[in-house]
Amino acid sequence: LRPYSETLVDKLEEKNAELQETLRKLQAAHREIVALNRELELRVEQRTGELQEANRELESFSYWVSHDLRATLRAMAGFTSVVLRDHAGRLPLDATQLIARVEENVRGMAMLIDDLLDLARVGRKTLSPQRVNLAHVVRECLKELAHDQEGRAIDIAVGELPPCHGDLVLLKHVFANLLSNALKYTRKRQVARIEVGADTRNGQQLIFVRDNGAGFDTRHAHKLFEVFQRLHSQSEFPGTGVGLAIVKRAIEKHGGRVWAESAPDRGATFYLTLPAASPDVQPAR
Repeated sequence: LRPYSETLVDKLEEKNAELQETLRKLQAAHREIVALNRELELRVEQRTGELQEANRELESFSYWVSHDLRATLRAMAGFTSVVLRDHAGRLPLDATQLIARVEENVRGMAMLIDDLLDLARVGRKTLSPQRVNLAHVVRECLKELAHDQEGRAIDIAVGELPPCHGDLVLLKHVFANLLSNALKYTRKRQVARIEVGADTRNGQQLIFVRDNGAGFDTRHAHKLFEVFQRLHSQSEFPGTGVGLAIVKRAIEKHGGRVWAESAPDRGATFYLTLPAASPDVQPAR
């Protein structure tokens, strides 16, 4: 039996040595994982600090834009108004026209500042999701856009819209911009037609805003949702080129998506997806 017992002992010692080597490797791997975790935590802490600093700088910039730059614009508008009021009769026609252009550009810059601040706020805003009555949101936006409807023949149809789970403030931004665009790009129609409704495509529920306005070439549709990208000239349809970027950012914060379908002079339809609302919660108004 001695040869067999010696062989068994040798094999056990060999296996023990293998186990000891495996244990050493596992311990080394554990130490490496711990070190990597510590390094990752330090990097996350560093990036978090950098992000917080960037947010502080953005807040400071937003404050400067919303106060100091606006104050400068208000001063420019005030001075030009004084010149026109007190010296209009003594100014040559071309000077009066130039001052009017200054006033127009000041108003355009003020609108651009407001839109860029809205875009920044949408990006920074923490979602406060609730059950939202979309039909009510649409009606409220249309009331606020009443000045864009004055003196026009407009047929607006708001269909049955399902409630959704989302941030009420951001969704008001979404529909205010979409409806404002629909009113703007139908301005040259004898009778403007705007429809807001819901549809189902490939089993997915969609919300849409449709108009019979100027339309656009869908080959360039991806540009619509980028800041300052426009498919129509400023002289034809004035605007800042920021509204649809706000729409895209707000919808993506909800985990949805937005896209457009159109053709030149055939109107446009903007589709968006939103999280469905829970049936046991009353919609917010």
